[in-house]
Amino acid sequence: MADPREVRLEDLPGPKSREELEDMKAPYEEYCRKIFDVGNEFIKPGALEGIRWLSCTMYIFTPHSVANLGELGAEIIKVEFPRVADPMRHTSPFNECYFYPLHDTRPKSGTGIGVLNANVNEYYISLDYHRKEAQEVLYKLVKMSDGLTECYRPGTFDKWKQSYRYLQEINPRFIYVWGGGFGYGPKAFGGSYDILGQAHAGLASITGFHEDFGGHPVKHSNWCIDWYSGTQITVAVLAALYWRRKTGLGTMIEFSQVQAATRCLGYGVPLYGRFGVVRQRWGNWDTMLCVHGIIICGKSDYPDEKNPQLRNEARYVMVSAFNDPDFKELCSVIKRMDLYEKYKTHNERVRAEAQVEIYREIEKWAADKSRSEVVRILTEAGILAMPVKNDKEVYESEHFRQRGTVRWMDDPMLGDVIAQSTYSTGLFSETPRRKFWDFRPVGADNIKIYHELLGYPISTIQEWYEKGII
Repeated sequence: MADPREVRLEDLPGPKSREELEDMKAPYEEYCRKIFDVGNEFIKPGALEGIRWLSCTMYIFTPHSVANLGELGAEIIKVEFPRVADPMRHTSPFNECYFYPLHDTRPKSGTGIGVLNANVNEYYISLDYHRKEAQEVLYKLVKMSDGLTECYRPGTFDKWKQSYRYLQEINPRFIYVWGGGFGYGPKAFGGSYDILGQAHAGLASITGFHEDFGGHPVKHSNWCIDWYSGTQITVAVLAALYWRRKTGLGTMIEFSQVQAATRCLGYGVPLYGRFGVVRQRWGNWDTMLCVHGIIICGKSDYPDEKNPQLRNEARYVMVSAFNDPDFKELCSVIKRMDLYEKYKTHNERVRAEAQVEIYREIEKWAADKSRSEVVRILTEAGILAMPVKNDKEVYESEHFRQRGTVRWMDDPMLGDVIAQSTYSTGLFSETPRRKFWDFRPVGADNIKIYHELLGYPISTIQEWYEKGII
């Protein structure tokens, strides 16, 4: 029994060593820079090391769901159909661009830049799933893997006897993910793309300018639902791994892309349920806050640029001044105190007619100013203002660079390339994300997986290749 009079150092609060003491004394900024150690991620372990995952995925959202695991340290084996591959390789931009020859039967087909970021750190093998000769190979991989993600039409893998109910017999700890458009139900066989998800879930209907301003429903320029859905699947996989740790059992995850998009509707659904109000699109303004939106300035920050995307587009500013004191200061800056007298309370400002007048007067004030001038004036007045940046400015942002959010890397296939995906999702002090490579040619790792991991002789692999199985 421990002597109650004895006081042990480890039981006392505070630092336990000189190093910890120095850490405690360091300013928070310095402390963060030390523990995150941006740029040296590769010397630390990955959180998911020891996990092996199979990726039978295509396009963006299901590949991205698996790439998240790869960035966190899991071993990923990407399985593609021989001589066809992930269709995303042949997609934008620019259609059929020619980074690197894909394989011998389609020498003029390359891998488009649109595939970047979606299949990070993965080994690439080719396998024709539905051939009987391929079934044994897949089953062997399942026995030594933790999970699989696929995105074929519902029931396809079941028809090939490689769905969850077959694979759990082989490996009861196996986690199986189906990700696709609609999932089971009345529209089970409907395919989906990002834009379809935005449309079907009602997201496009609230995106864009109101029809009173000549607006129409608008989809997001990027495949935001694909990236969002992929992240949501990863969260589900991590929960399944935790469940398996407690029970020893695998599980099946069924993920509908259009279902995921409904979550982005925010308060729109309960708004209708409680008050019968159908939310409308309202462009760059906010229906619940005023002032809280984007205005256009009269002058570009780059008037002499040859690139029209820089010369003409660098004119927008996000302004936020919805609190009464901030709105009063904003009215003072633009010399329209009469607006403040007219709309002293937020309830008065947030009405549609008031917003039309208020934003119009702010843009009148900004008509002879550039974007940077407006940001400077408002910021000096204590009002939140931010330029609407383009991709070039994001890359050049000192804030993003110091945090490693956007950085150059030497990719084994691509060479020098700007990377943002892996490093834009939060910092880990002990087990940071990292990107070893972006993608590899179809079947690049056939020998590594089939011969070195599964033990098939080279002659068998050669025979599979000649028969078109791989």
